[in-house]
Amino acid sequence: MENIYLAIALSPLLGAIIAGFFGGMLGRTATHTITIFGVLVSTVLALVVFNHHVLEQGEVFNQNLYTWMQIGSLNVSVGFLVDNLTSVMLVVVSFVSLMVHIYTIGYMHDDDGYTKFFSYISLFTFSMFMLVMSNNFMQLFFGWEAVGLVSYLLIGFWHHKESAVEANLKAFLVNRVGDFGFLLGIGLVLAFSGSLDYMEVFSSLDKVIGQSLWGADLITVICLLLFVGAMGKSAQVPLHVWLPGSMEGPTPISALIHAATMVTAGIFMVSRMSPMFELSDVALTVVMVIGAITALFMGLLGIVQNDIKKVVAYSTLSQLGYMTVALGVSAYSVAIFHLMTHAFFKALLFLGAGSVIVAMHHEQDIRKMGGLRKQMPITYWTGLIGTLALIGFPGFAGFYSKDMIIEAVHFSSLPYADWVYYAVVAGVFITAFYSFRMFFLVFHGESRVDPHTEEHLHESAPSITFPLIALAIPSAVIGYLTIDPMLFNGWLDNAITIDAAKHASMTELSKMFHGAAAMIPHAVYTVPFWMMVGGIAAAWVFSLYRTQWATWVQSKFQGINYILESLYGFDRFNEIVFVSGIKKLGNFLWKVSDAGLIDKMVVNGSARMVGFIGSVVRPIQTGYVYHYAFFMIFSLLIILTWVLFAGDNPLLQIEF
Repeated sequence: MENIYLAIALSPLLGAIIAGFFGGMLGRTATHTITIFGVLVSTVLALVVFNHHVLEQGEVFNQNLYTWMQIGSLNVSVGFLVDNLTSVMLVVVSFVSLMVHIYTIGYMHDDDGYTKFFSYISLFTFSMFMLVMSNNFMQLFFGWEAVGLVSYLLIGFWHHKESAVEANLKAFLVNRVGDFGFLLGIGLVLAFSGSLDYMEVFSSLDKVIGQSLWGADLITVICLLLFVGAMGKSAQVPLHVWLPGSMEGPTPISALIHAATMVTAGIFMVSRMSPMFELSDVALTVVMVIGAITALFMGLLGIVQNDIKKVVAYSTLSQLGYMTVALGVSAYSVAIFHLMTHAFFKALLFLGAGSVIVAMHHEQDIRKMGGLRKQMPITYWTGLIGTLALIGFPGFAGFYSKDMIIEAVHFSSLPYADWVYYAVVAGVFITAFYSFRMFFLVFHGESRVDPHTEEHLHESAPSITFPLIALAIPSAVIGYLTIDPMLFNGWLDNAITIDAAKHASMTELSKMFHGAAAMIPHAVYTVPFWMMVGGIAAAWVFSLYRTQWATWVQSKFQGINYILESLYGFDRFNEIVFVSGIKKLGNFLWKVSDAGLIDKMVVNGSARMVGFIGSVVRPIQTGYVYHYAFFMIFSLLIILTWVLFAGDNPLLQIEF
């Protein structure tokens, strides 16, 4: 199996290298064939690994492949930890990446950077594989930084656009904040355990119990620092501001970032670190509350967006909040379950949005669309499936995972769990509203497309529609098929640790679960179902039935509308406090340090000192020999005096 694991990771890397260095010589067709084949190999082998570890219950593979560095007793290796959690992640990442690769053929067909783009997305896939397969913190950090680097390259791929350059810098800098906390957390892990290997760290957790740091429980500090890293990668408030800007990149990379790679890294990491987080209720409470804030308030921002990609982007932020809430209530397997279902239907929604954008000649304003279902039937029906999965319509993938999160919160005994429950239930209405608002404005109602574009409207190419159909299938059925084994029959038991005595959410969920089929008719008796129905109805009223009401509401609640359209002022706050503040601090330090201390005192000061000494010495340079003879004799007398009286001169010790 070791060779299979290596092939999974290295196949996309090989494709990225070939496409990057030789794509220009090979041409477009050969380049995309090679990179797609590399990811296809990884996908097939990921299914083999899934079958071996999950379905056949094979042994966990945890082995170092070679030593990266040896520093005293610290051995940092490159190795793989492949258990059921890794197996699930490999299938999700590889399949979604394969669909994105195929989709890119049609979407980037006319782009000059065609071969470079394929190189980047293959490298992105390799980076995520290294992250999820790592068996130590150093390799985890390598994958962590690698996905950040490649996302920077891809968000700014159209670097001729100033907005794209600003967006990729924003993503890079915001993630540096999260990564700084993450690195501090890894440093503390090394300090208390003396190792970076997962299993060695987990086995030494007894050493940290009862210890304190900075007046706080040590394990709480470590978990919170690690979670800061997750907040950056998985875009949790307040480190969420980079994710909507990532829409400046081409749509295929938006799908890959939002569905299966970068933003899922934080959710995966916290799940992997469950033995540590289970020791700190304070850390879990913080995780839960941050997730609830993100789920609720980022969802509200989706209501006022008119860019089709940004509506889907804010839905990603909200759904990541749901996953984080699940982590906070110790329902790690539910978080991974929602990560999996979300990966399929979010990739479907992004690629569907890209299909619309291509047909609309790169117009992204949903107010300039309408009635597209007739010209784009495949995009319409697959988009409907993705939307129903997103809002949690009974039977679809998102229904099972989102309902399990809500119920897990309901059973949680953590502080503020009651508030969080109301937040995630309210989020169901909000999700249904903005999702169907977008769907109705794009595909239903009267056409608002300009006449020139409407003349050429047609369904997208097969390279675009095939991934939509392939992703629509799991978006519809994957929740029904996997909820029982993934949550209640041990698929993830060998990878996740839960203190059931303290955190009983999963125990209570298992008691109330009576099968996937039984959940569908039971849904009509639950509050989330009617919140969803209310959201759909409200979207229909404001988007199709009484469109003027939307304008009236905006004018009636201008204050709230301003807050939402200004994105709660996070960007403005960062601009004033951090950007302008750092500029002012830099100018102050420049004036004090560079101009005042270095230039004025050191550089110019030393020159003035030389000039002063010269002005003192200059008058004694008269040019007369007897003046110089006088100074020589005088200097000699001073030296003799010092020798005679300052040292241990035996002549001065003679007794008379």
